[in-house]
Formats: sequence, C-alpha cells, structure tokens
Amino acid sequence: MESKDLSIVIVTFKSEDIISKCLKSIPNDIKVIIVENSKNEKFKKNLENKYNNVDCILTGNNRGYAAANNIGLNIVKTKYALVLNPDCILEHEAIRNFFITANKVQDFHLIGPAQGQMINIDFKNNDFIEVENLKGFAIFFNMSKFSNKFFDENYFLYFEEIDLCKYVKKNNGKIYLDKNIVIKHEGGSSVKKLNKIELEKNRNWHWMWSTFYFHKKHKGFLLALVIILPKLLSSFFKLFIFMLILNKEKHSIYVCRLSGIFNSIIGKKSWYRPSID
Repeated sequence: MESKDLSIVIVTFKSEDIISKCLKSIPNDIKVIIVENSKNEKFKKNLENKYNNVDCILTGNNRGYAAANNIGLNIVKTKYALVLNPDCILEHEAIRNFFITANKVQDFHLIGPAQGQMINIDFKNNDFIEVENLKGFAIFFNMSKFSNKFFDENYFLYFEEIDLCKYVKKNNGKIYLDKNIVIKHEGGSSVKKLNKIELEKNRNWHWMWSTFYFHKKHKGFLLALVIILPKLLSSFFKLFIFMLILNKEKHSIYVCRLSGIFNSIIGKKSWYRPSID
C-alpha cells in the first residue's frame, strides 16, 4: 500500500461530536482534508492540533455537500481520493483492499464498499463487480479520470452521488463495488446540533427539491413533473390533515416539503438552510 497515493476528503457541518471516531480509524500517514461548512475557527484549530495528518478548510458558510466536496477534491494532489462521511469508520485493511482492487482494475472512475449499498449483489465468486451507482457515504475516486468536474453544486443535499454516477457512466466510465472494502456507516444525521423537527424540515425540503431537479436534468421538465406529481398531491393532502388536527410540527414539515417542490419546479436554486440550536 502506498499511503502517499491517497487523500481523504470529509465534509462536515457542526460535526464535532461524531468525527473523532472516523479520524481515529484512518491511518495517520494518510492525508485528510476536512471541509467544514462554517467559519468555526475553534473546530479547525482543535482538529489540526490533535491530528498531524489533518488540514481543515473553513468555507465561511454552509455550502452544502456537493460544493464542499468539490473544494476538497480540487486541492487533492494524490493519485486517488476517498470521499468519506464523518459518521463512517474504516474497518481493518479497508485502505489496503482498495489498493488491491485499484491495481487490478486500473481503468476505473469510482470504487465503493459493497456493504451498506442497500441492494442485493451477486459477486459470483469475484471480489468486485461493475455497477451503475454507489451510495455517497464512501467513494474512492481515480483522480486521473476527472479534471475539475466532480459533483453538481446545484445540489445542496441528496442525489449528488447518483448524479455523479450518471455523469461517469454517460462518459463510458467504470464504477465498481468491492466486497472486501469494509467501511462502517453509522448513519443518521452527521449534524448532532440539529433538533429533530429542524432535521426533518431540512431533509424534506431538500429531498423534494433534489428529486425534481435530478429528474428534470436527466429526463426533461415534463417527465419530471409526471414523476413528482404523486408526491405533490400526497403532500398537499397530508398538509391539510395535519392542519385540521392542529399538529404544528408535522404541518411545518409538509410546508417545507411543498416549498422544496415548488422552488425546484420554478427553477429557483436550493436555498433552504437548517437552523442550528
């Protein structure tokens, strides 16, 4: 394994409470670039003082997952990069097994761990298999296959990795899953300071915005409308029900859900940002 050939990019936002387990699982001879979506100088100072292999970049404001990852990826100087969520833990020999596969299939764009993909995969006695999509919690990039174009920065949250995979496949690139690369994704929110209602409002707004934007981008406006229509009608119905039974919390979530849909339909940028306690 050549540690000098790999950098790790981690996007964070108020993730002080969860990132320590992730960083402890990374070999200390691998460069880690943390892109923090805020201007938290204390967070940056604490990480860089504690971990010799960590550089922390502050964006100044919440740029979202796609834009922040692009910042990190565009300063990577190594042959490969791993985009990793802050709530992930590298299991034993995950990096070594990536290099084994990378050496076998040198003409790849992306490689991801098989576990956590939420699909049934038949490897047929192979260690890796070519696929169409990867989940975004852990993606290895072959940097030679990309210029400065990685994630579509119009996405703030959701669909970024699916969109990236579509771009790769459209350009005849190869994407693999490897059953020997084990990266534990604890899941849940990577932001512990969001209260439950604010988290749901944020998720619902961006899920609906990104759903319509993704389908419009790849299938056209009219087909995207057809796809989103059942969700639109269902959201209106549930909004009305929660208003009748005076459930303010659920009502506020569906207001955000509808706002995300309508803002995406009329072509507005993804502007909603969560409130932090």
